[in-house]
Amino acid sequence: MQQQTADSTKEKIWQAVDARDSQLREIALNIHANPELGFAEFKAVQWLTAPLREAGFDVETGIAGLDTAFRATWVGKEDGPTIALIGEYDALPELGHACGHNLIGTAAVGAALALKEACPDFPGKLLVLGTPAEEGGGGKIIMCEAGVFDDVDAAMMCHPRSKNMVLRGGLACVGLTLKFYGKQAHASANPEQGVSALDAMINAFVAINSLRQFVKQDVRMHGIITKGGEAANIVPAYCEASFIVRAANIRELNTVKAKLVEAVHHAAAGVGATCEIEEGLTYAERNNNKTMARLFQHNLQELGLVVEEPPQSGGIGSSDIGNVGQITATIHPYVRIGDAVPHTPAFREAACSEGGMVGLNQAAKALAMTAYDICANPEVLKEVREEFTAWKAAQASMQPL
Repeated sequence: MQQQTADSTKEKIWQAVDARDSQLREIALNIHANPELGFAEFKAVQWLTAPLREAGFDVETGIAGLDTAFRATWVGKEDGPTIALIGEYDALPELGHACGHNLIGTAAVGAALALKEACPDFPGKLLVLGTPAEEGGGGKIIMCEAGVFDDVDAAMMCHPRSKNMVLRGGLACVGLTLKFYGKQAHASANPEQGVSALDAMINAFVAINSLRQFVKQDVRMHGIITKGGEAANIVPAYCEASFIVRAANIRELNTVKAKLVEAVHHAAAGVGATCEIEEGLTYAERNNNKTMARLFQHNLQELGLVVEEPPQSGGIGSSDIGNVGQITATIHPYVRIGDAVPHTPAFREAACSEGGMVGLNQAAKALAMTAYDICANPEVLKEVREEFTAWKAAQASMQPL
């Protein structure tokens, strides 16, 4: 009888998502056509929260001190668990929605609307958490620090990709701004009076490259010059570079970062310059809850999708969802929308294509079904929480490097 009830509810979830398909497409395409950078996603927030308000969700904007963060709440039964569906909606500079965040936020909203309609006696509390500035701003990190995820029993989101995957990992990472200070002089008339901030920066790039032989294979250190001087006949007094450093986890990231910082300071000192380093927020490594991932995979397969194994090495980026996974049970699965690679113009086009719209529909259904699975079966919820608690205990027992 329980299986029959579950199947009946999931069929209603499918129908509820399909009934809103045109509405969800319109939201996703509006966000795609109006790309907004991190912490400035005002139009996207309006489009995403409007249908939630209309459906009876309690919507709060500006949470955690972030103008474009929001929380939409609906309580089915007071004594049930709290499930968070996470939305992203920021775009990339120049490229727009080349990571498909227009689909992520819309899928979370679609899943929430479908659950409320299909399961009015939902055994728990459902949240839609709008998280701005994933692309470098670390919106989820700020929200984690503000306690937004503290009372959440399980959190999930779904990202577009070229494959259906449920257990793909993510590297810990941190952004560094390198500021080099020298002394200005005429590059021809009296160069001996100058100290080149540009030479200091070039030396720093060489020093960082020299470290690559002595770090693990999953470490990434990539940077660009953002300011290289004013004119070729002036010894640059100030130059600037932006770097992102990645490693398997925060412990190893801190080790690599310390090596890089030391190398940069020595490189600058070698020409008589100095360097200041500004550190951004640290994105934690991804902690996928395997119990939740199995549920999500089963639901994707129920939709007729083939789920593939993630790459054993390489092909991995970073996301602030990793920080959420340090606080509560979390998954970050992927749904295929085409063959394009993220952060490219081709993927931007895929995010507004028919394939993107189909992926949006599938993601909303799988998210809603998985949230239902966790709340409807106390044994499943127990397994999810026990797995997270065991992981947390293992992390606490590790000795610091």
